Amino acid sequence: MAEKTALAIIGGGPAGLAAAAAAYDCGITDITIFERDNELGGILNQCIHNGFGLHTFGEELTGPEYAARFIEKVKERGICCETGSMVLSISPDREITVVSKAKGLRVIQADAVILAMGCRERPRGALNIPGFRPQGIYTAGTAQKLVNCEGFLPGKEVVILGSGDIGLIMARRMTLEGAHVKAVAELMPYSGGLKRNIVQCLDDYKIPLLLSHTVVDIKGKRKLEGVTIAEVDATSTPIPGTEQYYECDTLLLSCGLIPENELTLTAGIKINGMTNGPEVDDRLTTSAEGIFACGNVLHVHDLVDFVSEEAGRAGRNAARFISGEGAKEHEPDIHRVIAGNGVRYTVPCTVDTANTDEELHIRFRVRNVYKGCTITVSTGDGVIVSKKKRITVPSEMEDVIIKPDKLGAITGDITVSIEEGRV
Repeated sequence: MAEKTALAIIGGGPAGLAAAAAAYDCGITDITIFERDNELGGILNQCIHNGFGLHTFGEELTGPEYAARFIEKVKERGICCETGSMVLSISPDREITVVSKAKGLRVIQADAVILAMGCRERPRGALNIPGFRPQGIYTAGTAQKLVNCEGFLPGKEVVILGSGDIGLIMARRMTLEGAHVKAVAELMPYSGGLKRNIVQCLDDYKIPLLLSHTVVDIKGKRKLEGVTIAEVDATSTPIPGTEQYYECDTLLLSCGLIPENELTLTAGIKINGMTNGPEVDDRLTTSAEGIFACGNVLHVHDLVDFVSEEAGRAGRNAARFISGEGAKEHEPDIHRVIAGNGVRYTVPCTVDTANTDEELHIRFRVRNVYKGCTITVSTGDGVIVSKKKRITVPSEMEDVIIKPDKLGAITGDITVSIEEGRV
């Protein structure tokens, strides 16, 4: 027979920990966190730099310090945490198959499930870089773990492809450890990381950022000897004659993050083609009843503070579902949330205005760099929210809030748009 738990949370990183604490505070005490690693904390354990917690705690913390705050919350509440436990599948009716060294293979029936598996890095195989596959090519996150957790420096002469936040942070980290970072190449005409990381990790160490550039060749069979970088045009095609060769023994890839959606797919949950995470409504419920999603498995966030806030809402909504308080009292009035001009995607994808009395957060990313722009949220012929921004960039997630008293004005699809000339 299957074991039972009221709430199963898949993932013991920042999202899973925050969701568990929030659900417990709403009265659900039968909670189990399943974490495949041997320790709670997720990716934060290898992020030893500071910059975490300014929104959540009003102070600057390192990744392990931020994780420790939520681990302590979970321990104080006596929430069951099964580390070293790999969830193999989730059925649409919330039956979980999990395996661990301590307890073997088990089937667990949950009243509700929260997906909080985080995300993974895009590997070289997805980038179509020509050349051999020599020793010395790592994703930036792998290099970060090697340096920060294993005490191993991958190389001395480094080139970084992609300007995501992990890549920018590793440019500084490798420099501090004595390596020479020759350049950071970015395919797009803008950086994929936060502005503060460009300043603190590249500019402060005089590391060049080559926008609209990419690696077009890799030299070396057994060990990496060097890479060729070329400028690209507006269609991301390398421009002949712009090639430049860099001798190096290490190439770090920081080319984007992808939600860990394998378990999401086993549950038959509908996937958003733009985020590669599940589609959710305003309660963070997926297309499978009783299964919620939050954090980087839903869509990739730029700040862990936003992950914790979103996970708290998922935990509270899961608790309401389990207790029956989340039952819809009125006939559903569902409206789609549409990514309009300049917007790449939105979370959530639908809103039920008849059964919500909380403020609505719509989070999204823009398609390009826009200056002096206005974010508008409109429905029918009217604008519900208008928000002026000095600049919006694809690397930073935007958040607009619709107050409860304005939800009644929604009469059709909700469209989020950017109004301004593109830079």
